Amino acid sequence: MIGAVDHKPKWAREIERFLAIKPQFLLYGNVNDVYPAEFGEYVATLSMRDYLRELLSNMGYALVVEYKPLDGFSVTLGSGELFEKLTGEKIGQGWLPATLEKASGIAAAISASTAGHAALILRFVSRMRDVLQEPDVEAFFYRMFRLSLESTPTLAPGGAFPLYNPVFWIMDKENDLPPWYAIENPRVHALPVPRPDNEIRGCVVEAVSPKIPGYREMEIGPRDVCLDTFRDQTTGLLAGEIASIAQLAWHEGVQFGQIADAIRRYKLGIQENMWEKLDGRKITEAETFLGSRVMGQSSAVRHAADILKRSRFNLSGVQFSRFSQKPKGILFLAGPTGVGKTELAKAVTELIFGSETHYIRFDMSEFGHEHANQRLIGAPPGYVGYDVGGELTNAIKQNPFSVVLFDEVEKAHPRILDIFLQIFDDGRLTSGRGETVYFSESLIIFTSNLGMFEQAHDGSKRQRVTPDMPYAEISGKIGSAIDDFFKYKINRPEILNRIGRNIVVFDFIRKETALKIFDRMMDNVRFTLEDSYGIHINFEDTAYRSLADLVCADLSMGGRGIGSSMETFFMNPLSRKLCELHGGGGASYFVTDIRETPGGWELEMG
Repeated sequence: MIGAVDHKPKWAREIERFLAIKPQFLLYGNVNDVYPAEFGEYVATLSMRDYLRELLSNMGYALVVEYKPLDGFSVTLGSGELFEKLTGEKIGQGWLPATLEKASGIAAAISASTAGHAALILRFVSRMRDVLQEPDVEAFFYRMFRLSLESTPTLAPGGAFPLYNPVFWIMDKENDLPPWYAIENPRVHALPVPRPDNEIRGCVVEAVSPKIPGYREMEIGPRDVCLDTFRDQTTGLLAGEIASIAQLAWHEGVQFGQIADAIRRYKLGIQENMWEKLDGRKITEAETFLGSRVMGQSSAVRHAADILKRSRFNLSGVQFSRFSQKPKGILFLAGPTGVGKTELAKAVTELIFGSETHYIRFDMSEFGHEHANQRLIGAPPGYVGYDVGGELTNAIKQNPFSVVLFDEVEKAHPRILDIFLQIFDDGRLTSGRGETVYFSESLIIFTSNLGMFEQAHDGSKRQRVTPDMPYAEISGKIGSAIDDFFKYKINRPEILNRIGRNIVVFDFIRKETALKIFDRMMDNVRFTLEDSYGIHINFEDTAYRSLADLVCADLSMGGRGIGSSMETFFMNPLSRKLCELHGGGGASYFVTDIRETPGGWELEMG
């Protein structure tokens, strides 16, 4: 028999209380899970059918019958002889096929039993309309509705007080029955079956943990710590999923002392932890590597390197909880255009995964519409595209070890930004299909141009920060604009609070940094010509300095502006000159001067 009442779920205790006053119960929600049942000191996990069977047996019920569409009736508690006595139908040891009309007649016979208390469980109610003819289903609903009004409690032989012979409807959602069935019907009791709470998860954990290698060998103190870890880290999971984690640990030989690793494997579906596999030397030298890719942004580079080092030792969010599921890190990169914000995301990706193309990028200017969040998480049930899923949830499900870049986040609709609250707090997101994906192994990077411009009184825009300002002033102005945007413009201060001190303001490209960028771009051009065509380009010092001054004269557009100027002042005239000279393989040229002509900029080469 099922043990102490205090450990039963609320819905089970409600059934016990109302069996004397309600003939029918609608159970909906988490009805396909398993539920812990105590048998003395032993705890087992039972399906809904088996749990109801044990619950009713404990209350003296002699017969429990299950009905499934297409299959028919089967006896789960009691004997076929008692079923035949009550219904006049011989069931034997298997299934008794029955039309819906016949099923309603058997239900009425069970409901009227005086030979012993009996109950009927109707399974897969939500699928009846899909697998059976709809007119028959509607007629069945009507007959069962009438039965709910006509049923009376009976006193079984040897019983202490009258009880109903109940009908249990097991379904996904409360509205899977017609609205008229339960609304204002005092004979029907609707009971939601929620996901397991902390106490129920603890019972399930105690039931399944003995199957995990190393459980019985552990001392009581460390074992209790692991039990608490198992319970706490499975928050939000179903009881059946907890049982699956135990099965996974047994199958893969994961010791109970490493139960957190088994939970991570189950959630992510991947055995290898990419963060733990990172080369320690590469992480130690992360700041040097990132600084070689993103020039002149020491503050941003240092912050990104710190996040990688912190993630290497799984320290992200542990100050709040030992079992933090928060993302590995969050970076909010703000500042002028073309200064290396996206480049830093690519550099971080290359450092972790060996390729800068391994990141997931979303241009948030494409999500300015209120309902664009459906692109990220998928359309809700009943809408077109529901079965496809969302772009973000699908990407993380396929590869949870990712750098996720959200470009120009301020251009997204405020409702879209609400999605990030769940990611920041719980490290997970539920798609429109109801699937949960986990961001606990992901690095989240936002880029933004907030604070670069402000609106004047006449409605025009003017530049808020300029290259001639010192970095401290630029950082202060942009930081203030970001505060105003989240707190007052879109009224989402909670998002800003969760980003915290992870906002990094980029500086304008200064002349010294611009010259380094110019040198690197020039090296790229010269290497391409040498590698592909065997053409060697050399410069006279004065020509090189003149070209550098021209290219780096206007730094308002950052590194992209330097690249555009390179095309105008060097690559276009170089291409024209090479075509004129018919440079073949192994040719070598010397640039002596650059000058402006009526036809455009020209190079002097020999």
